[in-house]
Amino acid sequence: MPSLGFLKKKRTKEANPDPSPPSNPTSPVTPTAARSFDQSIIPLAPPHTSVPQPALQSGPASKQDTQTDAAEKQQPMNSLPSQQPFLSPQNTPSPGTKPQNLPYISNLINPPQNDGSSPYQQQQQLGLRYIPPPTNSGVPGTQQQPSTMAAAQQQQQGAQAPAAQDQIRVTKGKYSLTDFEMLRTLGTGSFGRVHLVQSKHNSRFYAVKVLKKAQVVKMKQVEHTNDERRMLGEVKHPFLITLWGTFQDARNLYMVMDFVEGGELFSLLRKSGRFPNPVAKFYAAEVTLALEYLHLRNIIYRDLKPENLLLDRHGHLKITDFGFAKKVLDKTWTLCGTPDYLAPEVVSNKGYNKSVDWWSLGILIYEMLCGYTPFWDGGSPMKIYENILRGKVKYPAYVNPDAQDLLERLITADLTKRLGNLYGGSQDIKSHRWFSEVAWDRLARKDIDAPYTPPVKAGAGDASQFDRYPEESERYGQSGHDEYGYLFLDF
Repeated sequence: MPSLGFLKKKRTKEANPDPSPPSNPTSPVTPTAARSFDQSIIPLAPPHTSVPQPALQSGPASKQDTQTDAAEKQQPMNSLPSQQPFLSPQNTPSPGTKPQNLPYISNLINPPQNDGSSPYQQQQQLGLRYIPPPTNSGVPGTQQQPSTMAAAQQQQQGAQAPAAQDQIRVTKGKYSLTDFEMLRTLGTGSFGRVHLVQSKHNSRFYAVKVLKKAQVVKMKQVEHTNDERRMLGEVKHPFLITLWGTFQDARNLYMVMDFVEGGELFSLLRKSGRFPNPVAKFYAAEVTLALEYLHLRNIIYRDLKPENLLLDRHGHLKITDFGFAKKVLDKTWTLCGTPDYLAPEVVSNKGYNKSVDWWSLGILIYEMLCGYTPFWDGGSPMKIYENILRGKVKYPAYVNPDAQDLLERLITADLTKRLGNLYGGSQDIKSHRWFSEVAWDRLARKDIDAPYTPPVKAGAGDASQFDRYPEESERYGQSGHDEYGYLFLDF
């Protein structure tokens, strides 16, 4: 079966201190005063074939905005601690207390399993420092009763409803190639690539996704490409990639986005083998908040996987690649996504809704905890589909009981039992006992330290966490007859 999505790379084995206050996102070349991240509305991604997506940072600045952007500070970054002996995470500090004597642990990344249970045989470990989130900070230790959850969900939706009416940011035609200096390729795909660029106006670094119009049309991805551009123009969230602007020439489409220096979560997971329970929980919680935000706006993401999750310089997640995102009020029937992560209703060509994202969240948590996906079978899509429809999941003995309970409620074909699809909505997931110690409001503000800080230089265009690729031989910005321009009017 052909791979799906824009930038896809096969899921294979892995081949290969100077803190300062973070800066607010700024546009490369357009005014940003009215379009910076609105922190008040915060509720709160590789394929199995995907290419490293751009790393997130702040947006490019416009010509009118150059003086303002020049005055902004660079975001900080933390260095990677040296490797230490393996220790298990133990005590979690209480709210308001300062963590002391936290162990440097190799168990942020658990030792690879050599019992043959994992399809991925990894031999590397990283010595990382894990700083656990505060415990019992406003989140119940047990699941709420249905009536309580419903009330909480209604209250949450009532508080967030105005945010759903956010105005669509103006991103069309804001920039041109002359606004940027092309530096290097960050990733390649079947009909385009992602470049690291530097704004000539504010000297900040961004990622520009370049799509060849002829290839997009040939592969029948016009609708998905326009949907991606449209969805990215509507969302603003700390755990989602930011689209700063788009433009086009006779041959290519250009999307200016954040440069996220830390690389893909996929790479970290493959080097690690699997994550310990607290680490998987941290990343899963951030993804939960991002999906909750999208679903509030009736957007289904449909391509959740470690390849599409990028780590910023502080270790927090950014969901990227919105090639399959779509606004759906009721149901849709399109077969798209990554085989390992498809819900059974998608595989069986039934109509589906936002609940497919919560199924994918379950698969993501399973992969983070175990190092492989539950329906993996030699990489054959048809075998994977058969396993998905069969629905039998085996849980290794080392999986936390609370985590297993949550997974059983997410990875279920019965939509009347799948968490996130019930009356309580996303609150059913957030109030599950596996997440009992998560302080959701603090996490939404990034007020909880990430368990891993990528070893990158702050504000220097450090792309060391991305693989090297041959550079594009075709010269961008060529004029001439635009055969397909009428298909991409939003660019």
